Amino acid sequence: MTSTKAIAITTKNAPAPVGPYNQAVVVNNWLYCSGQIALDPTSGKMVGNGDVEAETRQVIKNLLEVIKAAGGLPSQVIRTTIYLVDLNDFGKVNSIYGEVFKDGVSPARACVQAAALPKGGLIEIDCVAWLG
Repeated sequence: MTSTKAIAITTKNAPAPVGPYNQAVVVNNWLYCSGQIALDPTSGKMVGNGDVEAETRQVIKNLLEVIKAAGGLPSQVIRTTIYLVDLNDFGKVNSIYGEVFKDGVSPARACVQAAALPKGGLIEIDCVAWLG
């Protein structure tokens, strides 16, 4: 998917944006994925009922669906940012994250604590991938 202009990536398999942005944008083989929270794409409701592990699994599922819609694979993700409401959840999140990003070179990553996330979520993840 090579183009010098921005191309919006959308899929019904991930939640629709809750504001004026796209699920992802591709420019010159670079995929920039917006942050995903634990919204179920069908119902639009949060998943997990306050369980950070359940939320993490849904967040990653949503993110991978956006990457897939752009023609990418998890192994093409080169950078992620994880936002947690409570950094004490880092170990639980890291374990699930490691299940997904285990093939090839693991993405560079930052993890920060956020005062609050959309819809009362406990975790949000965004990423950049190289599709070339």
